[in-house]
Amino acid sequence: MTPFAYILSLPVRAYRLIFSPWVGFNCRYHPTCSAYALEALEKHGAIKGGWLAFRRILRCHPWGRSGIDNVPD
Repeated sequence: MTPFAYILSLPVRAYRLIFSPWVGFNCRYHPTCSAYALEALEKHGAIKGGWLAFRRILRCHPWGRSGIDNVPD
């Protein structure tokens, strides 16, 4: 993971550690948005991985789709 991608992953890791247990595990997608974000940052770096994670979070709403949504290669 690049240093900039690591920096971008810190808020995601903090969310998973602090807020995720309180909010509950009711994500519409598999893997969860936070797991998707970490995998995208690790696989594609800060710019593309950050963009993929941002797009995924925008798709996660009550009228959105659900199901399996893996990080593209």
